[in-house]
Formats: sequence, structure tokens, C-alpha cells
Amino acid sequence: MALQPKNVGILAMEIYFPPTCIQQEVLEAHDGASKGKYTIGLGQDCMAFCTDVEDVISMSLTAVSSLLEKYGVDPKQIGRLEVGSETVLDKSKSIKTFLMPIFEKCGNTDIEGVDSTNACYGGTAALFNCVNWVESSSWDGRYGLVVCTDSAVYAEGPARPTGGAAAIAMLIGPNAPISFESKLRASHMAHAYDFYKPDLASEYPVVDGKLSQTCYLMALDSCYKSLCDKYEKLEGKQFSVSDVDYFVFHSPYNKLVQKSFARLLFNDFLRSASSINESAKEKLAPFASLTSDESYQSRDLEKASQQVAKPFYDSKVQPSTLVPKQVGNMYTASIYAAFASLIHNKHSTLAGQRVMLFSYGSGLSSSMFSVRLNEVQLPFNLSNIASVMNISEKLKSRQEFPPEKFVETMKVMEHRYGGKDFVTSKDFSVLAPGTYYLTEVDSKYRRFYSKKASENGTLANGH
Repeated sequence: MALQPKNVGILAMEIYFPPTCIQQEVLEAHDGASKGKYTIGLGQDCMAFCTDVEDVISMSLTAVSSLLEKYGVDPKQIGRLEVGSETVLDKSKSIKTFLMPIFEKCGNTDIEGVDSTNACYGGTAALFNCVNWVESSSWDGRYGLVVCTDSAVYAEGPARPTGGAAAIAMLIGPNAPISFESKLRASHMAHAYDFYKPDLASEYPVVDGKLSQTCYLMALDSCYKSLCDKYEKLEGKQFSVSDVDYFVFHSPYNKLVQKSFARLLFNDFLRSASSINESAKEKLAPFASLTSDESYQSRDLEKASQQVAKPFYDSKVQPSTLVPKQVGNMYTASIYAAFASLIHNKHSTLAGQRVMLFSYGSGLSSSMFSVRLNEVQLPFNLSNIASVMNISEKLKSRQEFPPEKFVETMKVMEHRYGGKDFVTSKDFSVLAPGTYYLTEVDSKYRRFYSKKASENGTLANGH
């Protein structure tokens, strides 16, 4: 075992999202919203959702088993497993425990870690824990495994189109193609009631949309400022947007990602950073004297900074927006689905590049952190990660629901939430082979899952 593991980070990734979805344009028309409200206003194209046979546990089981299988990782090689989620199915039993049968059947029960919860940030907390574990004296030489899984659903009304669902699994270890620059990490934590789920009888959150957006931008400012300070202490020179090849944001909806990136350039302008040329200075100068609070509310600043940011946005941010625009807000999985989109789109040219990620969870916790992309050997190289995730194929083979069927599905799910003593429709015809699905919840609230037979006809037993 190496004494000091080098280049610790993400070795492998797998993404799973339900094959059931609805086009935002169709939902817009059905809801009687003004044309373009969801597509241009929110910047979203399509939204995935779970039917009665899928949930955060089944999606996690699918993502984990698929990752281990496709990268040829023996379940005995996993020493830590952490799950980030805000979709609570049990107030005591962690989602991690539902994943243990995959490892138990190989005789591996010596696996540290449980769930991390704080809105959309839990996956990042789980990821940091695993990376820190591999870098620490507690590390036993095995891999860490992180799962981010959520199903975001909203009551009927203006927030409903900002739902989504997915699970992402990430394998953590040394000599990684995606390695952490652990000195370049800054967090901002505060107390806010911008989005929270106090009603345990309902899956739906309480949301203050305007406050949530302001909290997100405030957290972004704070993290970026701290990160720039840390960089300047380390490197002895100023940091700016130009020092990063790609930016990846937690994406509740794409419009906020556009605003956030523009906000970073406004920060650079205030710090007189090199990324701001003369014409950008002219456009932003009228806003130099705004207080922070005023700057969050100023529509004119938003417009001007987005104009300045546009060319940068197209090259540095746009490649990471594919899955979030197509699947929706996946809460803890959202930022990593954006990162997966970047790998999907750019894997052949990423070696040597720096990517900056911003993770935000309401209530509130946030971090900005940097990773370096390296060319390493199979099976853990970037091209293989892209081909294993197979994003284009997964998006292509989805089934679009008409709005009436979507609304009906949401009603069933709402009614079932927290329920017991029911058997699901077991309609798994749209699920790909190898996908796990929920079969029943018994009178003691115990949940049972099965796995759809893979192509060669073998069936994994439910547990």
C-alpha cells in the first residue's frame, strides 16, 4: 500500500436516470403557462421522473451494480460507501444499507460510511468524505464509492417543471483521471429558510424561490472570493475565470447557471482581474458602486454581466449543461450530472485541463472546488468513462409521457408517499435490462426490489 496516495479523485462514474420523461414545451402548454416560460425562462428542455416502480433506492442499486460490473471492480475492493440524498424514505435507516446486499453476497460487510443530508449538497459532502478518507491515515488501500441519488418532485404549480430524478455513482481512489486540487477548495455555510422540507408527511418542499436564488448567488460570491484569496496566497498571483478551462454548476434550472457564471465575471470586474477587457469594463462600470444586496436584485446588472459572459459561457460552461437541461434538477446528482455532460462532450481533449465545480444545497451549504483532468490507463480513463456512461443512448431511448399521464403518475406517487402494504404495477417494460425496480412495500413498511433480466436472460434475485 502506497504511503501517500497521489492524485486522489474520481476513477470512474456511472449515471442512471429514469427512462420516463416529459418535454417541457408540452408541459408548458398543458399548464397554460406563457410560451417559453419553462424552455426559455427556466432554460429547460425535458424532465425525467420516477414512476411507481422506481425510487432513489432502485436508481442507486442500478447505478452501483452497473459501475462495478462495467469497470470490472470486485465488490470486495470497496472499503467506504457514502450516499448523498435529500429524498427521505426512512428517518433512521440509511439508503446506504439498502445497497449492502450487492456487497454482502461477496462476503464484504466491512464498509464504512452512511448517508449525508443537506438539500442538494449531500453528494458533495459524501464525495469530500471519501476523498479525505483515501488521503488519510485511516485508508486501508481499498476504493471509496459515492452515490448521489434524488427524485425532485413539486406540487402542481410554478415549481413543478423544476423537478427531475437521477442517481450517480463515483469510484474514488488514487492515480485518478479526475484528481482533486485539495488546496483549492472553499465553502460557505449559513442559516437560511430558502428551501426546506419540514412536513414529513409530504415529499414536497417549502420554497421561497426569490430568496433561494439570492442565497445561491451570495454563496457563490463568498466561495469564489475565498477561493481567489487561497489561490493568491498559494501561487502569489491573481486568480480569475481565465485560470479555469471549464466551470460546472449545481443546476436547479439552466437559467440560474447562466446568471451564476455571469456573476463570477462581475466578481472579476470588481477585483480588476485580467479576464475583463476594456469593453467589458465599460459595460460593467455603471454597477461598480452597487451594494451586494442591490447587485443581487439589479436586472440591468444581470443583463450586462450575461452579455459580457456570453463568449466565455459558450466555451467554459455550455458543454456541461446537457444532462441537467434534459433530465431536470436531480438535487444531489445535479452537479455531477453536469460534470458527466462535460466528460461526455469533451473527453478526448480534457487531459491537462482544470475544472472548477460549484455545489449548493439550500438551508444552506456550498463549496467551490477544483479538479485536474489527467490521462491515465484503462479502465479508468476519460474516454472509457464517457463510453460507460453512454449518455446519448440513454437520452435517446427514453419514453416521453403525455402531460395527462404525467399528472396521473404524480398523483399516484403523492398518494403512495410514506405508504405501506402495496404492490407496484410492476410495469417495467420501459426499463433497460439490468435496472432495479420496486416490487412492493409490505405491512411493516419493508421495501422489496428486483432486477430486470439482462440480455442473456439471467435474473438477479430481489432482496
